Amino acid sequence: MPYFLIIALQGFCVYHAIKTRNEYYWFFVIIFLPVIGSIIYLVTQVFNKKDLDTVQKSIVNVANPTKKITELKNRVEFADTFQNRVDLGDALYEIGDYKGGIIEYEVVLQSNYHTDIGVIKKILEGYYRIEAYEKVILYAEKIINEPGFKGSTSQFLYGLSLAEEGKTKEAEEHLRSIDQRYSHYEERYTLAQFLIEIGKTMDAREILSDIVSESEHMSKNNRNQYRGVVNDVKKLLDTL
Repeated sequence: MPYFLIIALQGFCVYHAIKTRNEYYWFFVIIFLPVIGSIIYLVTQVFNKKDLDTVQKSIVNVANPTKKITELKNRVEFADTFQNRVDLGDALYEIGDYKGGIIEYEVVLQSNYHTDIGVIKKILEGYYRIEAYEKVILYAEKIINEPGFKGSTSQFLYGLSLAEEGKTKEAEEHLRSIDQRYSHYEERYTLAQFLIEIGKTMDAREILSDIVSESEHMSKNNRNQYRGVVNDVKKLLDTL
């Protein structure tokens, strides 16, 4: 197998392991057994979650992420449409260029799509990623009364940003909206940490206990996907 493909394969596997918070031993398997280890990881941890075409596309993007960006920029130059701009913004987010992605999304809002809820949510997320919390609050309040905001990741990021700005009471109100059984495990773990920080340890314990209980009924795929956060939940629960 060509060397650059091995590196791309390893890169994808490491990225996937970090994103899904998989067990640490997978990093050693992937790094010290480049080909065999990566193949084992793909077969056991990825193929049962995503189809082969998606995996192949992801590996290509890891190997040459700028190629996709260049192609999308050319599309925008040829036809500056809503979808082309959004696709470019999405691609920039994928490589961690949140500032660049925000620019593309904000251009979209300056057109006839200034009230597009999906784009506003993307901008909100981008500003949170670059820790521009006052901007998160600004954009969240544009859609706070819209259907689909309550209980969403956007509302959760709004709550976290309020907390960063010292608005603890308001923050708690919005953060608690994410506490929905059999979902949002990472967000609920973060909520529990927040509650501990403001002295509501019993509430935090209840949320953590619920997650542990729910983890015992997860499907194999979800168990693999959320293993890392469930382990973190158990560790935190043991300290309370």
